[in-house]
Amino acid sequence: MGSSLLESLSSIDGSRVLYLAAVFCLSVLLLKGLQLYQTRKRIVSALQAFPGPPCHWLLGHSNEFRDDGKSLQRVLEWAKQFPYAHPIWFGQFVAYLNITHPEFAKTVLSRTDQKDNVSYEHLIPWIGRGLLVLSGPKWFQHRRLLTPGFHYDVLKPYVKIMADCTKVMLDQLEKYRATGKSIDIYPFVSNMTLDTIMKCAFSCHTDCQTDRESPYVRSVYDLTYLVNNRLRFFPFHSDLIFYLSSHGRRFRKDCKVVHQHTENVIKQRKELIKHEEELEKIQQKRHLDFLDILLFAQDENGQGLSDEDLRAEVDTFMFEGHDTTASGVSWILYCMAKYPEHQRRCREEIREVLGERDTLEWDDLSQIPYTTMCIKESLRLYTPVPLLARQLGKPITFCDGRSLPEGSLVSVCMDSIHRNPSVWNEPEVFDPSRFSQENSAQRHSHAFLPFSAGPRNCIGQSFAMNEMKVAVALTLNAFELSLDPAHEPIKVIMVVLKSKNGIKLYLKRARKE
Repeated sequence: MGSSLLESLSSIDGSRVLYLAAVFCLSVLLLKGLQLYQTRKRIVSALQAFPGPPCHWLLGHSNEFRDDGKSLQRVLEWAKQFPYAHPIWFGQFVAYLNITHPEFAKTVLSRTDQKDNVSYEHLIPWIGRGLLVLSGPKWFQHRRLLTPGFHYDVLKPYVKIMADCTKVMLDQLEKYRATGKSIDIYPFVSNMTLDTIMKCAFSCHTDCQTDRESPYVRSVYDLTYLVNNRLRFFPFHSDLIFYLSSHGRRFRKDCKVVHQHTENVIKQRKELIKHEEELEKIQQKRHLDFLDILLFAQDENGQGLSDEDLRAEVDTFMFEGHDTTASGVSWILYCMAKYPEHQRRCREEIREVLGERDTLEWDDLSQIPYTTMCIKESLRLYTPVPLLARQLGKPITFCDGRSLPEGSLVSVCMDSIHRNPSVWNEPEVFDPSRFSQENSAQRHSHAFLPFSAGPRNCIGQSFAMNEMKVAVALTLNAFELSLDPAHEPIKVIMVVLKSKNGIKLYLKRARKE
């Protein structure tokens, strides 16, 4: 009798617990639903002045960004239909105002709004909170401390490193050229830019162009792939889902390898500096690398960067200076192959400067104006970072009177701006003369944005331009490039602009005239 009573009470208590749990779960779902409803209502209200293309009732425009090589073309078509700006929805609760006109871009880029809290957040476990993702006073402090690291006196010695790394790449290409088959140049260029950035960032020699067995090098390549995969696969935007997956576990492992490597390099460099004592003594022994600049950087109060900040800035520099520049160089070489008349003219200019030399020096960089114009025209048509995103820290009003409230997400589509027919005459034509001094002076200040613009522009743009000049000049001096008609590149955004099927070119030794 007693046991049956206990069982009865237990049954009643169990039912009550289940009932309360169900009520709690339903309340949480209702609260979440209400929050999402309010979020959508707020976004719709903010964007009501900006008409845009129709979208799926559930997915928004997400299905328009498939990995089919046509995403950028769709955005270009929308830009023609909706001048200046239009909304792009990812699902029903995330929307960006996508800007496609230089005047609107100028309004956004003249401010210091933080990067958006959607895409850039996925980079933080890898690169930390460095200049790319910081905002507010800390961003301003880091920007001031890092700026001297890109002074031309610091950049000068890097040119020799860039040239030496490019020569290693050319030797590797020569081995494959002898087969007579077309070569996907992107992996070779990517290895070269990684080699360059590692030597310039912290004087690290890994032979990554000839030997990719280094755990650090493998992890850098893995992280680039994994970040892109996470950005494109929306369920992976959830930390819970991503880190439970094999991709997430691999991401954590690779981050650990990269962070340990950077921390060890910083520790070793600090020990070295203790013995060398002063900056002048170090400078007499060897050129300063990026890490040296960071270690000696101090603000007006004598405050330098913490070890965590140092690691974040070095890892950020590695991230921004590797794949981005590799994309730029690869697409420039593709343009040279596609437009042989411009390739010949560049080669003539380069050889006139080089004479009997086989390498490029600092003073040579200003002596190749036509090659520089071709590089800029290639960056216009194939911008390495076609999109950037911001989250507004305060309301904004554009030139036509339309406005957005604080917290709104904004994307600037450089690709659409660079191909805007109201800004560029015959924008699809490859015409380097657009970047002559006379034509550049007449153009809108924000019509050409390969390195963004305003206070948050790319701090390393001079470094990147120098590297592209060196790599392109030495490659054209060594090889004649031509297209492989059977492998036309398919443009896709994979963090940076890449080709889904590679960038395959035929190479042959360039004849001496």
